Amino acid sequence: MITFDEAEIRAKIVKAIAHPVRLMVIEFLKNGEHSFSEIFDLFQLDKSTVSKHLLVLKESGIVSSRKEGAEMIYKLDVPCIIDFFACITAVIESNVKKQQVCLCK
Repeated sequence: MITFDEAEIRAKIVKAIAHPVRLMVIEFLKNGEHSFSEIFDLFQLDKSTVSKHLLVLKESGIVSSRKEGAEMIYKLDVPCIIDFFACITAVIESNVKKQQVCLCK
C-alpha cells in the first residue's frame, strides 16, 4: 500500500491532467514535439490561457519545453501517460456496457 504522501503526489499529477484542454494537449504531443503556435491553433482560447495550461503540465513534469528561435517547442516527457488514457477509455467503455445492460432489463 502506498503512503499518504505518495498518494498526494499522485493526486497532484492526476489533477494536472484533469482538464479537457490539458488532455487534448497531451494527446496532441503523443506523436512528437510541437510549437506553441501549433498548440495554440488547436483551441479558440487566448494565448495566456493556453500558456497557463502548458505551465500546469510543465510544473507536474508531464511536458517540457525548449526555445527554438522565437518559438517555444513542447514535448511529452512521459509518453506512458498515454497508457493511462487507454485505461480511462476502458473504464468509459465498461460503464457504457453496464448502462446498456441496465436499459435492456
